[in-house]
Amino acid sequence: MATPNGSAPRHGGSHFSSGSSARPSAPRAARPTAPAPSPATGASAPHPAFGGGRVSSRTAAATRRAGARNPRDPRGGSRKRRVPLAAIAVVGAIVVAAAAAVLLVPSLMSSDGGDEAQLAQEGTEVTITIPDGSGAGAVAQILYDNGLIADQSEFLSEVRRTEAESLLKSGSYRIVAGSDATAIIELLTTGPNASTAQLSVPEGFTVSQVAQAAQDSLGISADEFMAQAKASNYVADYPFLSDAHEDSLEGYLFPKTYDFSGMESVTADVVIRAMLDQYQAEVGSLDLAGAAATLSERYGLDLDENDVLTMASIVEREAVTDDQRAKVASVFYNRLRDGMRLQSDATLTYSLGRAATAEEINTLDDPYNTNLYAGLTPTPVCSPSLASIEAACEPADTNFYYFYITQDTEQFSETYDEHMQAYS
Repeated sequence: MATPNGSAPRHGGSHFSSGSSARPSAPRAARPTAPAPSPATGASAPHPAFGGGRVSSRTAAATRRAGARNPRDPRGGSRKRRVPLAAIAVVGAIVVAAAAAVLLVPSLMSSDGGDEAQLAQEGTEVTITIPDGSGAGAVAQILYDNGLIADQSEFLSEVRRTEAESLLKSGSYRIVAGSDATAIIELLTTGPNASTAQLSVPEGFTVSQVAQAAQDSLGISADEFMAQAKASNYVADYPFLSDAHEDSLEGYLFPKTYDFSGMESVTADVVIRAMLDQYQAEVGSLDLAGAAATLSERYGLDLDENDVLTMASIVEREAVTDDQRAKVASVFYNRLRDGMRLQSDATLTYSLGRAATAEEINTLDDPYNTNLYAGLTPTPVCSPSLASIEAACEPADTNFYYFYITQDTEQFSETYDEHMQAYS
C-alpha cells in the first residue's frame, strides 16, 4: 500500500482506493474475474517489503580488455645490412610468443585478474555444495570462492590431466582446507561426504524460491525442482491437492528446516514429498474443508480449501505480527463479501517476481493484479505460516475494509476517509 504522496511504507498494507465498491451480481471469491476499471484515486508506489518476493539476486561482471599493437612493416631501412625475410618471420614469431607469455602468465597465476586468493585457514573443514549439472569450471569457481584452491587454472589443468571432467559429482562436501588439487579431485569424483544436508524454507517462500534454496543447499537443479513441483504428480498420494489450482504446489510446500542427513540420494521428489508430509501433519488438524464451508456461508461466497490457503498466503505477505493476521483476513473477506477488489500489492508482486510500480498496479492486465481483478488470485502467492492459515480459517469479526501497517504502526478502518487519516 502506498501513501498518498507516493512514498511506500516499510511493510504491509494493501493499496486501497475509493473506487472499488461495486457489488457483483454473483459473489465468487475463488477465481479472478475480468479486470474492473482502474480506480480514480489512490495511486500506488512499489511495495518494498515484497520486492522480488524476498528473493535476493546477486550478479557480478568483470570486463577485461587487452590491446596489442602490430608494428608497421619497416620500409627503407639501412642499406648496409639486409635482413632476410625468413629471419624477420622467426624474430616476429618470438616476439609474439613473448607477448603472449606476458599476457597469459598473470592470468594463470591468479584467478581473478590479479587479486590474491583468500584461502581458508589450513586444517579447517569447509562445507560446499556442487549443484547438479555443474561443469569443471563451475566447480573450480566454487572451490576458489570458498578458499579451498588458490588458482582455478591450475585446478582445471589437474582435472584435465586426470581426465576427471565428466566424473565430478554434485552434492555437499566437507573438504579440509590445505588439501592439494589431486586430493580434492579424488573426493569430488568419489561422491558427497557431508553428513548434514539441510534445507531451510522460511515462511512466505514461493515454490521458485524453494527451488533455488534446494539448489543452493542440496545441489538439486532449480529447473528440475520446478519441473517436478506439479500437483498432478502427487495428488494420488496427497488427496488434499485435489483442490490445487493451476496444477500448482504453491502454498503447499510447508515452511520449515528439513534435514536429509544420512540419505543416499536427495532428489526433488524426495524434498517435495517431505514438505507435503509436513503440510499434511501441520494443517490436517485445521479442517480446511470445514472452514471453507463455514466461511462460504458466513460471507456469502463459494470457497474451497485452496481458496482458504490462498487467503492465508495473502495474509502472510501483508501482516507483520501474529495478532494482526486475523484482522487482516477479516478485511479481505469483508471486501470479497461486498464485491470490493482486494487491492493487495503483494499479489502482483508475486506474479512479477519484484515490487510492482504504481502504473503496473493501476493498469497491468494480470489475474494476480487484485487492484483490477475481482476475487482471489488463481493460486496462493507463497507458503503461509500455520498462524496465517489459522487466521484465514477463523478471521476476526470486524467491520474493517482497510488497513495500514508498517513495522511499528497499524490502523484498521471501516471507511476510506478513516483509512486516509492514517497518512496524516
